[in-house]
Amino acid sequence: MDLSVPHLLQIAGQSPVLQGAAIILGTFILEDAATAAAAMSVQSGAVAMPVAMVSLYLGIVLGDIGLYGMGRLAASFAWARRLIPRPRQDRGRAWLERHVFKVVFVARFLPGVRLPTYTACGFLAASFKKFILAAVGATLIWTSALFLLSLRVGRFLLDHLGQWRWLGFAAFLVAIVVVGRLAARVQEKT
Repeated sequence: MDLSVPHLLQIAGQSPVLQGAAIILGTFILEDAATAAAAMSVQSGAVAMPVAMVSLYLGIVLGDIGLYGMGRLAASFAWARRLIPRPRQDRGRAWLERHVFKVVFVARFLPGVRLPTYTACGFLAASFKKFILAAVGATLIWTSALFLLSLRVGRFLLDHLGQWRWLGFAAFLVAIVVVGRLAARVQEKT
């Protein structure tokens, strides 16, 4: 079963609602690849720019809220709360309350840290208002930048590779994923 964004967009056809749903679903699978695929689809004329952008922002922010919610849900279980001693939870909560906006904002730009950071925010009951403001702000910046880069790459692929553009697109997606994984590994070692 092919759940790639280009395949989902092909199935969605000309329906902006279905196209938007396909892009949102794609962000839950792999955000950066969904962003690049949506940009390539805009570049080829298959999807309108407003549909792609709104769907990307909505899908990514909903995913961030889901991670926060998973942390809140985990905190409702006594066995999960016992994993972190109460004094540590209180210190973490106090620190996070002062720094939640910065922490959430920076996590958007560091590969591999969103899941633990956003679920920790939920687990420690960080201010949801500050969390969502930071998540939306960072998403607008990161997603817009990646989308614009992908539009440029898409234009190049359409202009120079013709029918082979999808092979170039696949290579671009692989490059995005590999660079993200390498950056995460480098970050883990530092």
